[in-house]
Amino acid sequence: MWLLFAFISALLLGFYDFFKKSSLRGNAVLPVLFFNTVFSSVLFLPFIVLSFFAPDVLTDTIVAMPIVGWDVHKYILLKSLIVLSSWILGYFGMKYLPLTIVGPINATRPVIVLIGALVVFGERLNSWQWAGVILALASFYMLSRSGKREGIDFRHNKWIVCVIGAALLGAISGLYDKFLMHTLPPMLVQSWYNVYQVFLMCPILWLLWWPKRKETTPFRWRWSILFISLFLSAADFSYFYALSLPESMVSIVSMVRRSSVLVSFSCGALFFREKNLRSKALDLLLVLLGMICLYIGTRG
Repeated sequence: MWLLFAFISALLLGFYDFFKKSSLRGNAVLPVLFFNTVFSSVLFLPFIVLSFFAPDVLTDTIVAMPIVGWDVHKYILLKSLIVLSSWILGYFGMKYLPLTIVGPINATRPVIVLIGALVVFGERLNSWQWAGVILALASFYMLSRSGKREGIDFRHNKWIVCVIGAALLGAISGLYDKFLMHTLPPMLVQSWYNVYQVFLMCPILWLLWWPKRKETTPFRWRWSILFISLFLSAADFSYFYALSLPESMVSIVSMVRRSSVLVSFSCGALFFREKNLRSKALDLLLVLLGMICLYIGTRG
């Protein structure tokens, strides 16, 4: 069951990337992100209200959440800080880079988790996991060569740095999620971390965007902004629920979730008419082969 929810999350996440790219093209980044956090919070606000005033309505349902104090909320706030930092970097990278480049880079997050475990925790990788890491690194190198054909230098392009930074923070968030799901109900984490992000975005929007709004890219409302929140909230709900099940494995869920790149890559090709698709498709194939090797290595 948890694997099914992981695949559902991946499908929804792919469309989330598509609507995010649609919203950011020629648009101001921070207001788009702000409205995303607002709409996501509004979706979960009724459940927060019910948990306070009519908790019996949610009892024994997958949307049930307890009332907790600061000793728990501080962990959810940390989750919000990590995710929002990743989103800010990722949104800027998404605006200025092709979706067919951003998607495969994001798909390497499971590899980043494994490398982090190797460096920080001294874990040993088996042969299948090493094969997955090598394939992912090879795909990253080939992707950089594909990017050069579009004038994107991976070593000196700040937007590439943003996407890589977002992927690193996303990997950290994924490891942290498993810790949270072992101790907290999924609905509690998802509802409150969205609310906290709104409060975090308010000073960011006020201090960084508002004073310079007339000097930078103007903000234009697009209905695709609403769909960012809808698809992301549904994807995260499926993801958190998958992690909350006792038999779930965060490494497998993380890899399955990254298969969303198939959807985002297809959307970049069909709707945005992006270039060098043949060479990027080979890069993507190496990423997927790497994920398969990681899956076999983890299962073994």
